Amino acid sequence: MNKYEAEFSNLVRSFRKKHMGKGPGKVTTKFCKNWAICEMEGNLSPVEKFIASADEGKQMLRAARTEMVKQMYKKNTPVEMEEFLQSKLIDLFVDIDIDRDFGMSVFVFDQDIEKKFCT
Repeated sequence: MNKYEAEFSNLVRSFRKKHMGKGPGKVTTKFCKNWAICEMEGNLSPVEKFIASADEGKQMLRAARTEMVKQMYKKNTPVEMEEFLQSKLIDLFVDIDIDRDFGMSVFVFDQDIEKKFCT
């Protein structure tokens, strides 16, 4: 991770903490063309871990988590991220493995951020 990817990781963590009450414990980012690919560990709160102890709880939690995160970014434009990258966020793909407490988000921007920050 270069310094720009590391700073983007910090912005993702603080954005999630601000809007969800808890951010991931660890975020690792890699820029690839116009994508910022973030791997996140330590996403779940103690209450969510309890809910996940039942099979139907895992399914409900995964669906809620992926949809909530997408909606959170739609309702709250990540201005800090866009200003930092000088690019507009145009799409977001989110998934989480509840058992491993490991999530991935792929932020899609309107410019080639890899070319801008990784050369």
